[in-house]
Amino acid sequence: MHPLPDGTLAKLAALEAAAEGTVRAGMLLPWANVAVETELPRLGLRHTVFHHARLVPASRTTAIDTSFWHGLREASVHALDSLSHIPLDTVMLACTSAGFTDGPPLPSGVVTAFDALLWALTDAAVARVVLVTPYPTPVTEAEAAALNEAGMEVLAHASLGLTDGYPEVPPDQILALVEQLPEAAVEAAGAVVLSCTGWHTLAAVAELEHRFGKPVISSNLAMALHATRAPAGVGP
Repeated sequence: MHPLPDGTLAKLAALEAAAEGTVRAGMLLPWANVAVETELPRLGLRHTVFHHARLVPASRTTAIDTSFWHGLREASVHALDSLSHIPLDTVMLACTSAGFTDGPPLPSGVVTAFDALLWALTDAAVARVVLVTPYPTPVTEAEAAALNEAGMEVLAHASLGLTDGYPEVPPDQILALVEQLPEAAVEAAGAVVLSCTGWHTLAAVAELEHRFGKPVISSNLAMALHATRAPAGVGP
C-alpha cells in the first residue's frame, strides 16, 4: 500500500479511496451537540455510516463540568442499547473532555473522542503537538496533562475559556486562537490539535493545514479516522 499523504483531510480521502467495505460507527452524542452531525456528513465518506444516539445527562446541563461528564457516561448504557439492532463495527462517545476526566466506566467496547485523538496522533507518528480548545483553562490544562501522560509532548496550548456555546464559535475565532500560540511552538509541533467535538472546525482545519503545512487534527476528524481505518485495512 502506498504511504498516506500528509494532512488529516488528505488522509481521510486516501482511506476512503482504499475502502473495500462499509463500516458502521455508533456515535453516542451529548444531547446538545450539533457539530458532529453537521461535520461528519461533509467529509463525503461513502463507505462509512454514522448512527447517532443522544446522551441526556441526569443534570440536564450542557455546560461542561463534573456532573455533565458523569451524566454522559451514565447515559451511555441506555444510548448504546438503542443501537443494539444495528451491526456496529465501532462505538464512540463523541465527547473529548469525557475521555480525560473522571466518571463511571463506559460500556465494554465504547471509546471516546479523546481515545480517537490519541490514536490519530500515534498513527501519524506525532510526538509533539500544540493544543487549542474552547474549554475553560483548567479543562485545557487537564487535557494537556493527559496528552503528556500518553506520551504526546504539548508544546503550548490556548483556549477560549468557554463552558458552553461551542457551536457558535466561528472559524475566524479558531484561527485567531491558534495565532495566540507561540510561533516557535507551532513550528516545532508535528500537528495542531483542535480539541472538542462541539465546535465547527472544518473550515479552520483546511486553512490551518494550508498555512502551516502540517496535519491539523480535530476531535471530529479523529473520530472519522478511527471509523475509516478498519475498512481501509490500515492501523490497529
